[in-house]
Amino acid sequence: LIDDSVKHHGKLTGKIGGAFTSCGMIGGGGETTILSILEAFMVHGMIVVGDAVLQHYGPLATGEPDEEVRNMCIKYGQKIAVLTKKVYRY
Repeated sequence: LIDDSVKHHGKLTGKIGGAFTSCGMIGGGGETTILSILEAFMVHGMIVVGDAVLQHYGPLATGEPDEEVRNMCIKYGQKIAVLTKKVYRY
C-alpha cells in the first residue's frame, strides 16, 4: 500500500494524519507499525498528530480493543479534528 502511494505524492502535503493499531501481544510490533505509517505520512509532507501525555505515536490496543482503547481512539480523533479546524480555520 505504501509503495502504491507514490502516485499520490504531492497531493497529501499539508494534510493532517494520525495512526492507530492493534497487535496480538505486548512487544508484538504495534509501535513499529504506527511509526511506519507516520513515517510514510511525513514522506508525503503530511502534518502528524502525536500525544505528549498517553500514547505518544497514536492509540495502540494489545489484543481485542476494549472500552479504554475505544475512548483513546475517540479522543485522538477529536484532537485531529481540533487541529484540522485550527490549520484550515473552519
